[in-house]
Amino acid sequence: MSSQNEFGSGKRNMVELLQIRLRDSVLPVIGPESVSPLMSKSVIEAFIKLHEKGLIYQGSYLVNWSPNLQTAVSDLEVEYSEEPGTLYHIKYRVAGQSDFLTVATTRPETLFGDVAIAVNPKDDRYSKFIGKMAIVPMTYGRHVPIIADRHVDKDFGTGVLKISPGHDHNDYYLARKLGLPILNVMNKDGTLNEVAGLYCGLDRFEARKKLWSELEETGLAIKKEPHNLRVPRSQRGGEIIEPLVSKQWFVTMEPLAEKALRAVEKGELTIMPERFEKIYNHWLSNIKDWCISRQLWWGHRIPVWYIVGKNCEEDYIVARNADEALEKAHEKYGKNVEIYQDPDVLDTWFSSALWPFSTLGWPDASAEDFKKFYPTTMLETGHDILFFWVARMVMMGIEFTGTVPFSYVYLHGLIRDSQGRKMSKTLGNVIDPLDTIKEFGTDALRFTISLGTAGQDLNLSTERLTANKAFTNKLWNAGKFVLQNMPSQTDVSAWEAIKNCKFDEEESVLRLPLPECWVVSELHVLIDMVTASYDKFFFGDVGREIYDFFWSDFADWYIEASKARLYQSGADSACSEAQAVLLYVFKNVLKLLHPFMPFVTEELWQALPGPKEALIVSPWPQTSLPRFPNSIKKFENFQALTRAIRNARAEYSVEPAKRISASIVASEEVMQYISNEKEVLALLSRLDLQNIHFADSPPGDANQSVHLVASEGLEAYLPLADMVNISVEAERLSKRLSKMQVEYDGLVARLNSQKFVEKAPEDVVRGVREKAAEAEEKIKLTKNRLAFLKSSILVSQ
Repeated sequence: MSSQNEFGSGKRNMVELLQIRLRDSVLPVIGPESVSPLMSKSVIEAFIKLHEKGLIYQGSYLVNWSPNLQTAVSDLEVEYSEEPGTLYHIKYRVAGQSDFLTVATTRPETLFGDVAIAVNPKDDRYSKFIGKMAIVPMTYGRHVPIIADRHVDKDFGTGVLKISPGHDHNDYYLARKLGLPILNVMNKDGTLNEVAGLYCGLDRFEARKKLWSELEETGLAIKKEPHNLRVPRSQRGGEIIEPLVSKQWFVTMEPLAEKALRAVEKGELTIMPERFEKIYNHWLSNIKDWCISRQLWWGHRIPVWYIVGKNCEEDYIVARNADEALEKAHEKYGKNVEIYQDPDVLDTWFSSALWPFSTLGWPDASAEDFKKFYPTTMLETGHDILFFWVARMVMMGIEFTGTVPFSYVYLHGLIRDSQGRKMSKTLGNVIDPLDTIKEFGTDALRFTISLGTAGQDLNLSTERLTANKAFTNKLWNAGKFVLQNMPSQTDVSAWEAIKNCKFDEEESVLRLPLPECWVVSELHVLIDMVTASYDKFFFGDVGREIYDFFWSDFADWYIEASKARLYQSGADSACSEAQAVLLYVFKNVLKLLHPFMPFVTEELWQALPGPKEALIVSPWPQTSLPRFPNSIKKFENFQALTRAIRNARAEYSVEPAKRISASIVASEEVMQYISNEKEVLALLSRLDLQNIHFADSPPGDANQSVHLVASEGLEAYLPLADMVNISVEAERLSKRLSKMQVEYDGLVARLNSQKFVEKAPEDVVRGVREKAAEAEEKIKLTKNRLAFLKSSILVSQ
């Protein structure tokens, strides 16, 4: 969608949006073998422009390093997990004294990189040692200063902190603040280097075991104890990340972040749900420089060339290609120089950050696609990549085009398993969409995942899929019913009568019989609700609103009510009205539901009579159409009466095929619209049409009838003899009552036992009390019903 098409100007845009929204957001997969010239050009141009503005720099800094993958890893690609570990307590002797300090550490192998020992200046235990030197264990007497810093936690471990700035992010920033040296003891494959002396070449975890063993032998080990650790793991490979000083390329983020923050502040960008704005603002307000170089051969090559024989960090050339780099090298260093390209590649998120405009022809601002489609209206993606992708696209979009790349960001939740766990091969809980589609259908899967609330993760269960497969079947069967009850194509007069029914005119809708006027009014209310929800991007609400109307109102009530017109009514006009309403309502439901369930709705749409225009390009339903709250209220009374009769039949186990008599007592106003729908009432309640009586007072045999109060001013009396054999039913209830009494007495006996109440778990006792209360209520109801039956027997005798 282009920025010229605002949602308020046409509902078709919202439907197209949801069609796009329901497809997975696919990030660019960029490898050396599949890099497009267009993407390469835009990525290189972006790098050069940022470098020219001084926002890209190279340097040796502490980064997250993946020893197995042999690459730097972004802060955002490090996942922390709580895992059981060990806290090692080690003696650090004070130089020239017999005293020692005890350091507690979770990574003893990094002690070879210690450059200082820190204590809190207010910690009286160690104040006398501040300014002295400590001897680092197993280093042949290497001395480090004992310093004071207020950031040292007095209560963690022993209150003494070893500072290893080459292997800990907090230590690194502390060392830079205090001007301490950076000492690296680890190779990039996770083995210790020559700084570790005799431990050189050992794997980091192997070295940890050996070091502790030798610390114990030399008396420098005090103790080790279990300790829960916050372990950093690579999102890609799952291995433990090693903080390591490495030469990398970085982007200065603060000036870019300021513009992205202002975009939200000014309302140029809206993030939904709103709560993610706070998270977005917090992250951008505390942003760190972005390490954009990677050592995996997976991404765009960094457009930097070095001069053979020159210092890499000082002498390099940024260029668009090798020929341009060589030409610049000749100009600066002479004709005899040789150059070679930086072997690193860019973080794939760097090229992904350019996605909204790099795919449209940028840096050529005159490209037709760029002019037409940038900026767009909306980005829809998962909330888990708000920082990986969304914020970076915003920053890059503003930086390179001067415009926010989209007006709205809609963040959906993640799909989890039925227990709320992330899907993983390790857990064996991965749900394959293709297998799910084979079993449940594409529409059922799409509808299920679309019912989630924005930003909330969705637990995908077989029960949800099964329910929505049933919904798809219900829709299909409703379509078959509508088609089967349309006039023959050759019946011109019948089709003329259907076409003459106007549903956008108040008088025409008001003239419809009550069920028809009710369902059309409810449909018009639904259209307005759904349209408003689309405008607000409340897609889950849209799906639920349509589901409830179609299943509860249209399928369960109106289709059943229409059978009285289609199968029993003698009036052609009533039949035509029912056919017109069925077709009108069903077509509009298909339009509203199409973005969620495109396949079944398109198939049904093409089968319906009328123009064969594709459903996806059909006009959106008109809003603000006639609706009559009074008719809705009247039909709700009619529904209440029907439900009351159905419940009574179920309570007395009346056979479904059996028709019973009924006396309807109501006020004059209510009587009029209920009696007008006598045939519908008889059909839906399974009443004997010839024995439905309407009156303003109870019948003479009221004391032998089941009395129902449907609503204020609307009651019904159902002769008991019509529904059951009173003597047989009384005998059955007596036996049932005896059984219930035995069960209840048993529960009461348990509760009266002091031993049970005192020794049984609280939840067990509570459960027995709840069962006893439920049983008591059932006994009471059964006794009342039995008394009523016995009184009826006496009256009849």
